[in-house]
Amino acid sequence: MEKKLPKDFFWGGSVSSFQTEGAWDEGGKGLSIYDVRPTPEGHADWKVAIDEYHRYKEDIQLMKEMGFNFYRFSICWSRIIPNGDDEVNEEGVQFYNNLIDELIANGITPMITLVHFDMPYHLVKEYNGFASRKVVDLFERYARVCMERFGDRVKHWMSFNEQNLHSCNLIYSNAEIIPEGKSKAEHLYQVAHNVMIAHCKAVKALRELVPDAKFGGMTTITNFYPATDTPKNNLFCQKAYDLVNDWVCYVQANGKYPRYYTAYLKNRGWFPVFEEGDEELLKYTCDYLCFSYYRSNTLTEGEFDMTTPFNDIVEKHVVKNPHLEATEWGWEKDAIGFRWVMNTLSERYDLPCFVLENGMGARESLNENDTVDDDYRIEYHRNHIQEMKNAILEDGVDCLGYITWGPIDIPSSSCQIAKRYGFVYVNRTDEELLDLRRVPKKSFYWISKAFKSNGKDLD
Repeated sequence: MEKKLPKDFFWGGSVSSFQTEGAWDEGGKGLSIYDVRPTPEGHADWKVAIDEYHRYKEDIQLMKEMGFNFYRFSICWSRIIPNGDDEVNEEGVQFYNNLIDELIANGITPMITLVHFDMPYHLVKEYNGFASRKVVDLFERYARVCMERFGDRVKHWMSFNEQNLHSCNLIYSNAEIIPEGKSKAEHLYQVAHNVMIAHCKAVKALRELVPDAKFGGMTTITNFYPATDTPKNNLFCQKAYDLVNDWVCYVQANGKYPRYYTAYLKNRGWFPVFEEGDEELLKYTCDYLCFSYYRSNTLTEGEFDMTTPFNDIVEKHVVKNPHLEATEWGWEKDAIGFRWVMNTLSERYDLPCFVLENGMGARESLNENDTVDDDYRIEYHRNHIQEMKNAILEDGVDCLGYITWGPIDIPSSSCQIAKRYGFVYVNRTDEELLDLRRVPKKSFYWISKAFKSNGKDLD
């Protein structure tokens, strides 16, 4: 009997609000950190992005043509509560109501991410972002507002995009000011704990307000290969995987910190301060584990010292893998590693997994036929979808769906429209907005065929 993916398998795309919406000063929106954060020379800013705020109906039609039945987007916190601690902006609520209704009318299931690295600038300036438990409480209030307003139609929710990054770099938590008398590591891991408590408060709120909805926790996973076959190199890669990728998954699945993470922090005097009730909040676990996957990394032999945060150490040991091709940005394409990650999540936690971001960036421009012949992108997705099918159909992994990143071109998280991920070209550059025209690429027609056949037709 032919093996097939489940009939209710999800296919679609993921985006963030700040990389799509534009309309930075419209509709009652307050200042976001991305409205004031400097951008590198030669890069775009976020004021227009791809003007999704005004063009969402057009883009939803393109998603429908591509066979989407799922769309994950983030809410702009400062569009709902402009300063983060003031009154609800009804015009902002109405925008997201309209977006959700349009998705559902076109047969596309919505998923909300509450925070995708952004927050009201007021909360950064006044409280140092998630360094403050005040911001944790304000996030809970914001989450509850969203659930009350959208939970009647939205049944898939997330708290933080790629939550493990909050233990890797302070910029993601908007908490870059290190208090006097504290080391970077002490501050970093306290902030990561605050974010975890915020996440758990959101899970608790959803259980109370929308009990028929599902909550997914999200990490970004880069698997690590040893550059040599020494036992020490293998152990270093295993520890790197656990600390960089896995500890957040463990909490989201098991409701407590893993022993390896606790020991790592306590041995260095970096274990975060728990407030009363934190241990009980950690017990609010997720229904499934979401993840993004783009690449693998190869690491030389190393050790975790007593003074340097773990991600800083791991980054210093990354070397090129001679067995893999890479994108222009050095991200090595590794579809078999994708299958490896799916199996690892499945075996460790026995929960459904959900692929929420996958794709490859490339510099592109329209050719003489007014399109983009992106065969490299077709090959990338073909290989990853096939390995995902192998994980599901051959290895028994329970996976809910395959969701691509930036299906319609958007500026990258470093504010570069030059790094394009989409199946649809948006006619703008980093320097010029041009007409923002949407142009299907060659991959548009291939992904439509792949999605509409439920992953069967990958030719």
